[in-house]
Amino acid sequence: MTSISYVKQQHITRLCVRCGLLLMQYGAESAVVVDLCKRLGLALGMNSVECSLNFNAITLTTICDERCITTTRDTINQSINVNLLVQIQQIINKTEADTNSDKPDNNQLKSELTDRTTLAFDELDKTVYPTWLVGIFVGASCAAFAYLNGGSWSITAVTFIAGMVAMFTRIYLSKQHFNPFITVIVTAFIASLIGATTYYFDIGNNADIAVASSVLLLVPSFPLINSFSDILKGYVNIGIGRAVFTYMLTLSACVGIVMALVLLRIQHWGF
Repeated sequence: MTSISYVKQQHITRLCVRCGLLLMQYGAESAVVVDLCKRLGLALGMNSVECSLNFNAITLTTICDERCITTTRDTINQSINVNLLVQIQQIINKTEADTNSDKPDNNQLKSELTDRTTLAFDELDKTVYPTWLVGIFVGASCAAFAYLNGGSWSITAVTFIAGMVAMFTRIYLSKQHFNPFITVIVTAFIASLIGATTYYFDIGNNADIAVASSVLLLVPSFPLINSFSDILKGYVNIGIGRAVFTYMLTLSACVGIVMALVLLRIQHWGF
């Protein structure tokens, strides 16, 4: 078997770390990131792939014929996109299937497979739902939560408006690259401000429901589940990092709610 060239190994290393970055940025748990990076490297002809994760960085090493190439990349948190994660897994599954069907000693086929896999990553569908649609459905989910908790139709309507406007605000601030904690504080403030109008205008049967339901969109459930999963599967460092990040988001939401209630001089909020 002809040895893989250094340049080709560099190409495969960059492709593997690119795979890991995308998975981390769009919400995959650590075990999935490591597993898919290793599978991709092995499918493309590496003898071994080692991957180390931190909260905001990934370090990856490929080993081929006793030659090591190591690279480190910073990660940037993006919104959760499960569709993108599924696409990446499908690409790796196809690469493994093509590897098993090709002759293992043919480096030309391996090179073509690497190029096809790179092209597949270039053509990933990163489209998301339009902002107006996301806002409407988030508002509807908050309104449904308020209704299920005993809120009247007027409380449900106010909650819908508060949740929708808050989601529009969150998306706008995220696109402007604001600090995520500032984004959550401002979003919680606006949602609580609109929801708390039920106190001032004596709307509905229970104004507390409107305030509590309006900030439902800020519950960081997906990151919290990932943090617990990482800790249980042995990725303690990144699991703790994600847990702290989640708790800080929750604290930021509390700060925004308190700011709105203090501004409106509401002292009796709560069930």
